[in-house]
Amino acid sequence: MIIGNIEYLELVPYLPAKIKQAIEYVRDNVNGNTPTGKYEIDGDKVFFMVSENVPRLASNADPEYHQRYLDVQIVLEGQEGMSVATLPPYTEVMEDRLANGDIAFVATPVEETMFVAHKHDFVIFYPHEVHKPLCAIDGKLDKVRKIVIKMDVNYL
Repeated sequence: MIIGNIEYLELVPYLPAKIKQAIEYVRDNVNGNTPTGKYEIDGDKVFFMVSENVPRLASNADPEYHQRYLDVQIVLEGQEGMSVATLPPYTEVMEDRLANGDIAFVATPVEETMFVAHKHDFVIFYPHEVHKPLCAIDGKLDKVRKIVIKMDVNYL
C-alpha cells in the first residue's frame, strides 16, 4: 500500500513510473464534468473508472482483494474511509470471484485499520492487499466522487 496526494506527487519519489504516469494522466484529464464510467488508458492493461457513491457503514462492508490488478483509488470530492489489513486474506474467503472479476471478499479481520482519504488523496492497493473502500466517516453517508485506476500487475 502506498498513499499520497495527486497534487504532491513529488512527496512520493519511490512511486513506480507507470503508476505515476497513470495518476498524472487522470489528474490532467479528469475533472468535475467528466461523466461517470469506464475509460481506457492502455486497453485492459490500464484503465480507470469514475464513480459517485454513497459510502456505507464499515460494519456493512466486506473487505476485498484482487489478484491481477492493483487499485489506485483517488478521491475527487468528499471524504472516504478505507480500512486495510496487513495479514494474508486466504483463511476466511467469503466469496471468490477472482477468475471472472478479479475480486474476492473476505471476513473482516480483527486487525483492520481505518484511515480517511480526503480530496485528491490516493491509495494504491497491490494485489492480495486486503482493503475495504467506501466506508462512511463518523456515520456520515455523504456522496463520494472518486476514480479507481486498475493496472495489470504484469504491466509494471
